[in-house]
Amino acid sequence: MKVDGGIGFDLKKAGAEAKALEEMGYSGILSAETSHDPFFPLVVAALNTERVDLMTSIAVAFARTPMILANIGHDLNAVSQGRFILGLGSQIRAHITKRFSMPWSSPAARMREFILAMRAIWANWNDKKPLEFTGKFYTHTLMTPFFTPANTEYGPPRVFLAAVGPKMTEVAGEVADGVIIHAFTTEKYLREVTMPALERGFARAGKKRTDFEVSYPVFVVTGKDAKEIEAAKLATRRQIAFYGSTPAYRPVLESIGVGDMQSDLNAMSKQGRWEEMGTLINDDILDAFAVIGEPSSIAGQIKSRYGDIVDRTSAAYANIPQADRVKIVEELTAA
Repeated sequence: MKVDGGIGFDLKKAGAEAKALEEMGYSGILSAETSHDPFFPLVVAALNTERVDLMTSIAVAFARTPMILANIGHDLNAVSQGRFILGLGSQIRAHITKRFSMPWSSPAARMREFILAMRAIWANWNDKKPLEFTGKFYTHTLMTPFFTPANTEYGPPRVFLAAVGPKMTEVAGEVADGVIIHAFTTEKYLREVTMPALERGFARAGKKRTDFEVSYPVFVVTGKDAKEIEAAKLATRRQIAFYGSTPAYRPVLESIGVGDMQSDLNAMSKQGRWEEMGTLINDDILDAFAVIGEPSSIAGQIKSRYGDIVDRTSAAYANIPQADRVKIVEELTAA
């Protein structure tokens, strides 16, 4: 199992952070699109590492066009010598229309076409195929030598797609190289909803499971002592509650028989009762979402629960000593 670790947005520190993670044995470096651009830290990381994959987890696809991301993906893959993974996500309607001022419709169908459009652009640059992509949402039919990259030694990057619902998951299985499972996922949902949806996508594309990677950022609750573990439990309960307030994620709660809670969480979120929401997440719900225990038990729990279906994982356990983190990484990557 590959293990990925995240770096921050301070570009003056990103190189050292990435190098340190590589030296600790991590398989990949992650950068997320939240309050800053997700690509800049990975450019710095590429120049300061030699082995690790570099992945956006995630970049918002619908905030951009296929051509823009084709350019960015190409350049990052070239500078990293083939180590870049373009991790994409759709975000939700409100953010796309109100924050990014971009169009929103049929997210799964649009995402499928978005990725196929990028692949058509890359095929033009790398394989000299005519650019003749005409779809419902995107059209790319113009490319001249002046705008065609020449540094095509490493080809196009891999593309991973973040997905929760079955439709988007099927798209990931069909047109992407990997899927990024949302942390707000139970083992039951992963096995009974996510994996069958991926298989349907594989069937459409004539792909095999071995051609594909499943990445899952597991909720991990751990700490140096009992007090820290309890503090981590509280923080994770609140995070689960925050995600659970999203109506689109109700099926995940339904997978463990608490779907009705989603309405309560949503109502509380609209009232700004963020901290109180966490009290609705009892021990059974927490256990369904998170791996919980002392640092020495974490790798074994992840392997026993997800080792047969997850290819790469990431988790936030920076609150434990580096030596413990290294042991977790070593045990997981050796599996």
